[in-house]
Amino acid sequence: MPERLPFDKLPGLVGQEIAVSDWFLVDQARIGGFAEATEDRQWIHVDPERCARESPFGAPVAHGFLTLSLLPAMLENAILIEGMRMGLNYGLNKVRFPAPLPVNSRVRGRWTLAAAEPFGGGVQLTWAVTVESEGGGKPVCVADFLVRAYV
Repeated sequence: MPERLPFDKLPGLVGQEIAVSDWFLVDQARIGGFAEATEDRQWIHVDPERCARESPFGAPVAHGFLTLSLLPAMLENAILIEGMRMGLNYGLNKVRFPAPLPVNSRVRGRWTLAAAEPFGGGVQLTWAVTVESEGGGKPVCVADFLVRAYV
């Protein structure tokens, strides 16, 4: 169940961790579908046999950009902004992939509101998000995700 946030209360929540999403499975079908959609078919993502022989990971790993592309779904799963008419992905600031994401891992996002800046028509939210893998030591992605929330 998403954390419900009243639109007008967002500025007062800056600096706080707001929510943690549910777990999302990143299996070979998801990795393969992303490879096809983006035409990034590098063997470390799509060839389990070669990965078993040659990769230092021993199995396929997800594309970093696949992990990044799950951010909107994780945000929607974790947070519902009451009174928001529309939200738009506005961009990203710092993005890093500190650790690989092995196939068949589950990931979730931890959402901290880093900034809430008014603009004509709404508030620009900067979410500091950390994507962690279940049982993993390091995050698989850390990013500043910018969303424009319109009223």
